Amino acid sequence: MTPGVPNAGPAVMSVDVEDWFHVENLKSVIDRDSWNRQSSRVERNVDRLLELMAGHGDIRCTWFILGWVAARWPQVVSRIAEAGHEIASHGYGHDLLDDHSPESFKADVQRSKRLLEDIGGAEVNGYRAPSFSIKEWALPILRDEGFEYDSSFFPTAGHDRYGRLEGIAPNHAVAEVLPGFFEISISSMSLASVTLPWGGGGYFRLLPYPIFRAGARRILRSGRPYVFYIHPWELDPDQPRPKGLPPMYRFRHYVGLRRCEGRFRSLLVDFSWTTMAELLRHSRATVEGTAGA
Repeated sequence: MTPGVPNAGPAVMSVDVEDWFHVENLKSVIDRDSWNRQSSRVERNVDRLLELMAGHGDIRCTWFILGWVAARWPQVVSRIAEAGHEIASHGYGHDLLDDHSPESFKADVQRSKRLLEDIGGAEVNGYRAPSFSIKEWALPILRDEGFEYDSSFFPTAGHDRYGRLEGIAPNHAVAEVLPGFFEISISSMSLASVTLPWGGGGYFRLLPYPIFRAGARRILRSGRPYVFYIHPWELDPDQPRPKGLPPMYRFRHYVGLRRCEGRFRSLLVDFSWTTMAELLRHSRATVEGTAGA
């Protein structure tokens, strides 16, 4: 039960673990070949998120970790696992699915899953595509590689990089898209005839916090789960700011960074949080209970 929200569905917290220079918005000014030369800030930012969560009670969430990060800083994965959180995959190389073939995608997720399982010591069941760029053709590959769910889909056309999946209604937060394989959608909210992303990112940093909180509570009051995401770099206003970035991409990446940590603290207090795995168990139990009634 979420404080102040009667009859609420569960609220799910997720973190996409990548460094500031992995972000697609910076791709035009930071070449992939330079990643090893960039000043990494991911470890300190993950530690800050873990500290904030530990300071606000028994918060457990799902961390979608980039394999590139895990390979270089395995201690980051270990600390997340030791704190009792769910480890999930964000792929290995942070390539959009538009840039993958089915074969290269399969190799990418295999590499990430095996690495995270070796470091974390537990099975990895969840996946989230870089920049939410999921594709229909990727779902059978994820299922066949042993994943139980994907959480990459926004039921909205609100972004140029978001992937599209057919047959998932905006009010279906958890949908069985293949036998035994589920899609857990990022939260969206309908305003008049427009469906807006309401799960985090720039909207969380840009909108006044009381408005964002009211939208999340509205979703929960409807009985639907609320699914939120954040990146470690979003709590880091002092990260490098490379020159030459197009204005739209500069706005998307840097808007609201200085106020993000304060808002995140409020979010931790205002809702009760759980993991993707718990949401999936809850949804399956509800469906099975209804079927057996």
